[in-house]
Amino acid sequence: MTRIIDGNEIADRITADLEPCLETLADAGVTPGLATVLMSDDGASETYVSMKRRACNDLGIESIHHELDPDAPADALFDRIDELNDDPAVHGILVQLPLPDHVDRQAVLERIDPRKDVDGFHPENVGRLVTGTPRFKPCTPHGIQKLLEAEGIETEGADVVIVGRSNIVGKPMANLLVQKSDTGNATVTICHSRTDDLAAKTRDADVVVAAAGVPELIDGSMLSPGTTVIDVGVNRVSVSERRSEDSQTSSDQSDTERGYELVGDVEFNSAAEEADAITPVPGGVGPLTITMLLYNTIKAASLQADVDVSLP
Repeated sequence: MTRIIDGNEIADRITADLEPCLETLADAGVTPGLATVLMSDDGASETYVSMKRRACNDLGIESIHHELDPDAPADALFDRIDELNDDPAVHGILVQLPLPDHVDRQAVLERIDPRKDVDGFHPENVGRLVTGTPRFKPCTPHGIQKLLEAEGIETEGADVVIVGRSNIVGKPMANLLVQKSDTGNATVTICHSRTDDLAAKTRDADVVVAAAGVPELIDGSMLSPGTTVIDVGVNRVSVSERRSEDSQTSSDQSDTERGYELVGDVEFNSAAEEADAITPVPGGVGPLTITMLLYNTIKAASLQADVDVSLP
């Protein structure tokens, strides 16, 4: 029987474990503060920021939100980041991506104080991750690592195939899983758009992490029995474009009424026939991503205030 991994339940457990850390910080007079910056009128970006702010408020992290006109000059964003870097009440800074075309994304990431870079995208934090001394682990890969640990899925000695080579998921995921650690020690293969015979690679895997951003790229014919499938993809697909009426319906009724459904990078139904365990979309990896953002914000506050907390 294929196990459907409940990301919400795992995220709730980790969030509960973060509460004593907040109490320790409160005893020291510290309230973690997360600043979110939105420079976009993209509906999905607005939704993501809203979800992150709500999660902060629910846990007791101060949410500080800034919105900038997407047509404003890039310097307006850089100036705002400088202000947040200098604000002692702000322990973490998250600039929601994507950014307008006239704004240099990499320059923005490098402008954030690496001590407040709770996304883990600043080159200094990327370097620390690669060398095995991370300050902040990127939220989605860290969440996946926590998910695998919670489900008792062994990574030591396992063959892991990551489909996708982004700086946000694919590369840091690989770096985490190859580290010498209780949640690492895997043999990792990174696949991408230029990979020859992708199916041959995924069939050899004990764990497949799908993070290519391509709707339903991987189906059951590309998996071997007993594989663990971690689906990172969140894709809006027109109902009329669905491959078949039998495909997983993972969106709510309101989405369907709008003419689209949310699907992952994995064709759920056929993959579930082969997999030992699989994450759904939504309700799989997504909740862990937000939880690990809270985790990083608490860690940032503890480091900046020099207060020891016992992070889970």
